[in-house]
Parts: sequence; C-alpha cells; structure tokens
Amino acid sequence: MKSKRRILREKILQILYAYEMNGSGLSEIIDDQLKDISKIEDREFCSKLVNFVLAKKKEIEDKIEKRLVNWDVARIAMVDFILLRIGVGEILYIEDIPPKVTINEIIEIAKEYSTAKSGKFINGILDAVLLDIKSEGKLKKSWQRTD
Repeated sequence: MKSKRRILREKILQILYAYEMNGSGLSEIIDDQLKDISKIEDREFCSKLVNFVLAKKKEIEDKIEKRLVNWDVARIAMVDFILLRIGVGEILYIEDIPPKVTINEIIEIAKEYSTAKSGKFINGILDAVLLDIKSEGKLKKSWQRTD
C-alpha cells in the first residue's frame, strides 16, 4: 500500500503535468486533483509545494541544469523533469522531510510513471543537486542539529 505522502506527491505530479500541458487554470487543476483529499493539511502540503515549484521554477531548473552533464534539457522526459523539479522544491522548501526521503519517494514515483531508467537518472541528479544545496549552505531542515 502506498503511503499518504506518496499519494500526495503523485497528485502534485499530476497537477504540474496538467498545468504544463494547459498553461493556465492552475486553481481549477488543483481543485480537481485534490477533490478526494479530505484533510486540510494534506491539501495545503500539495498546494504549497505546487506553488513553490512554479514560483521558483527558474531557480530550481538552474540547479537541475547545472547537474546535467552531457545532457540537453530538451531530451529529458517531461514527467522526469517535473519530478526533478518537485524533488528539488521539496528539498529546498519542505523543512520537515529529510532529503533522502524526498529522493527515494521521487525515484519510486518515477519507476511507476516514467521509464525503467528514470529512477537511476533522477537519483543521480537529485543527489548532485542536494550536494550543491548543502555546499551553498541553503539546506534548511527543522530536524537538523544546529550546533
């Protein structure tokens, strides 16, 4: 059985994919995708992450593109690129989720929604981006020790 957060991340993927295809109507897409999610905190998790990924799209994509060695962005499957954006957004923005949990969840979703090689590709990119974020001192997680 899938975890609640896995289901929510899948909803986020579906929202961002539909928005990418339509280019408008974000609030309607969110309402439609989350109509069966009853808990307010779950709906808020989805909405916040979707809005953050879209608001910080350029910054997030720059971090991803920096790690695409010998790889053109145009060659990345749309689902994989959206999953990378979700992963980077969650690592940067959702303070109560450890980065390794985020990466593992995104890999598992990629295995289900994308190609056989997507998990390995996404793992490599997200691990590299995580190292960059750590080295820049931008990793802000509430569970981290501060001493």
